[in-house]
Amino acid sequence: MSAVAGHRLRAPRPSWAGTPRRLLSGWLEQAGLLFAITLEGFRKTWDVRRWWIEWIEQCWFIARVTTLPVMLIALPLGGTIALQVGQIVRQIGAESGTGATVVQALVTQVAPMAAALLISGAGGSAITSDIGSRRIRDELDAMEVMGINPVHRLVTPRLWAASTVGVMLCSLIILAGIAGGFFFNVIREGVTPGSYFDGATSLLQLSDLLITLFKAWVFGFIAAAVACWKGMTCRYGASGVGRAVNQSAVVAAMLVFAANYVLSTLAYSLFPPRI
Repeated sequence: MSAVAGHRLRAPRPSWAGTPRRLLSGWLEQAGLLFAITLEGFRKTWDVRRWWIEWIEQCWFIARVTTLPVMLIALPLGGTIALQVGQIVRQIGAESGTGATVVQALVTQVAPMAAALLISGAGGSAITSDIGSRRIRDELDAMEVMGINPVHRLVTPRLWAASTVGVMLCSLIILAGIAGGFFFNVIREGVTPGSYFDGATSLLQLSDLLITLFKAWVFGFIAAAVACWKGMTCRYGASGVGRAVNQSAVVAAMLVFAANYVLSTLAYSLFPPRI
């Protein structure tokens, strides 16, 4: 009786009690699904005969939707860097150093980040909507009934396609950014072309380019993994697919920035920049 009375007199728990724990468990569960889908898709990489055709189609599609935006972004981006840096270095009489600054910024940081954000925003959104549409039409369940693993069939080629296109877009951004910087620094500011390109190669090393291409590959892989994960776990209905598309772009951008910090720290530790 006393126990019952004590139970009755006990104040009820508020409705928000346990919410942080539920949120944490939900985040951990979603993170586990992301890693499980990514690792399962990566596990069947060796079976190239089953996914190389889909890989080519996805490479063409992602390149088609991202090439023009990359050009429209890279040209003014390189010009903006050259314009801002040129105004500063002109005051100290070091206009020839603008080329080194532009190329160093493009190669080490700007190019892989821009490629990853464009892949996650354009290609990743299309991947999420495609796989999400298959989910709400129960195509993924139908594939499992037929004995086809949807992760191996859909995720694996998209992971490799996004990473491959990311490396290509990174190279395109570097070339377009250098061209934009050349226009503003040489044509607008009057710096000689020899000084521009001599400064552009003075601070770069081969390791910088290799690390940049590796970062672009990793960022493309991350963007595709998040897009596939959100598409395969979206809620049913058109609103669920639309919400998954928005979330995939945001989550991919956050993970790309975090990965960029980690990889840049390791790169500067292993390969110190040239002074």
